[in-house]
Amino acid sequence: MNLGNTRPKLIATDLDGTIVHHDGTITTRTLEAFARARDLGVSIWFVTGRPPRWMGEIKDAFGYGNAICCNGAMNYDLLNGNVIEEWAIPDDLLHITIKKLRQAIPGVSFAVESHNFFKREKSYVAMWDAGIDHEGSHQIEEVLSQPILKLLVRCSGHEFTSDEMLEVAQREIGDIVTVTHSSPTASLLEISAKGVSKGETLALMAGRLGFGADDCVTFGDNPNDFSMLEWCGRSYAIGDGHPDARNYAKDVTEPHMEDGVAKIIEKLLDLPA
Repeated sequence: MNLGNTRPKLIATDLDGTIVHHDGTITTRTLEAFARARDLGVSIWFVTGRPPRWMGEIKDAFGYGNAICCNGAMNYDLLNGNVIEEWAIPDDLLHITIKKLRQAIPGVSFAVESHNFFKREKSYVAMWDAGIDHEGSHQIEEVLSQPILKLLVRCSGHEFTSDEMLEVAQREIGDIVTVTHSSPTASLLEISAKGVSKGETLALMAGRLGFGADDCVTFGDNPNDFSMLEWCGRSYAIGDGHPDARNYAKDVTEPHMEDGVAKIIEKLLDLPA
């Protein structure tokens, strides 16, 4: 394992399946590793597909750090709960995307995210936000009343895997939007504006701090992390994550349930500044 020669200036990590267990817990060892990094002056970034309304537990657990939400579509002030910047899907391309996916993937249904706004079609079975939009709409076009940061696309009957859906979507709409997913088993795609990704936004934020790819370390487990794993000079795929993640990362951690990220950070922090 090549840890590099110097301590990183910025650590960026995905949350779920990377440092947050599937039951929502974060280990003491992980919290202590990040706290030590913060105390040594390392810039900490939580880079996630989550919308802001799911970030309260991260703020409570850590009490510091910066956040990139919605797969890169939002620069979010974690501590104060404010949206700093956001990058929405252009309205015309959003409608084209929905139309093309309806034709290309049988049985598909849609939901949309925009800050704390979540709307879904009646046929879209919400996995995590069931209580936010109780009614649902017949077609998602009926509720596209504000800029949309993320389009969610589901096969609620699990007729196709997320990877199978991604392959179709890349072919049909990959030239007009960014398509990814964060769960191989959820039959769910996550779509952002073209050029918007975790990697693009992280590179922008790091550059503003005067950091390049070689100054940073990233951790991630699923396709929505691949862009930041590929961009970063030192990057780690989670050992029990998506099998393709290691093709984009420079190295691999132990499984997330075994504190894989914390173990790497501990070693990185022992390097000279």
